[in-house]
Amino acid sequence: MSDSNDTPWYSNGLRFNCLQCGRCCSGRPGYVWVTGQEILRIAAFCGSQPEHFVRQHIRRVARGHSLLEKPNGDCEFLERVDQQKSRCAIYPVRPAQCRTWPFWPSNLGSAVAWRLAGCGCPGIDVGPLHSLATIQDCLRRNGHRPL
Repeated sequence: MSDSNDTPWYSNGLRFNCLQCGRCCSGRPGYVWVTGQEILRIAAFCGSQPEHFVRQHIRRVARGHSLLEKPNGDCEFLERVDQQKSRCAIYPVRPAQCRTWPFWPSNLGSAVAWRLAGCGCPGIDVGPLHSLATIQDCLRRNGHRPL
């Protein structure tokens, strides 16, 4: 927070433009959380029955359901075009977690956290300015209270 009025440090907005590098979809193992509705949308997009899709592409963990990953940690829907470019095979129906990157609480906690996220994401601090309202909407879509 930037002052006693609970105004977030990013109240003037933040710049971000996805450069399709795939860094946010790869690396260390982790979780890409999906809701039941997201599973249904992704299954339909892939032309799969939901039950089959769940068996082939979803893992159940204590907190919920997550998309599977490749052995190298990449999301299984990440397709490498070349060393600089990637694409998401389910981009039009990607989960809220993916849609709202990089506007996550872990990246918005402070300007330092935002800059650190930018070390791994070349799209941070470039491109269009996203308003405070847009950023707060991203937080809400992921089930978080706006900071």
